[in-house]
Amino acid sequence: MEIAYVNAHVSGLSRSVEFYRDVLGLSPAFADEEHGHASFFTGPISLGIAVVGEEDSALLGAHTGIGFNAADLEAEHARLSKLGVAFSMPPSRQPWGGDSWP
Repeated sequence: MEIAYVNAHVSGLSRSVEFYRDVLGLSPAFADEEHGHASFFTGPISLGIAVVGEEDSALLGAHTGIGFNAADLEAEHARLSKLGVAFSMPPSRQPWGGDSWP
């Protein structure tokens, strides 16, 4: 298993994309205003930014998500489940197009 991405929560996608692209010089991989998510090429680990709503504004600057990559997501989910890791749902395709589980 390896770390695939790190997410930072932001209050506005367009402005944040401009900052990471124009100020920090990161190359955008994609941006999706509808789902409030963008990703940047940063080497072996990508940087994602995700918009949070007012109800989750406490996450701004306080929370970072780490995404792990696995060659076989379902097999890794089964392996971790057997080790006692509890999941709220099985691996699934997310609205933004990636496969993940919480």
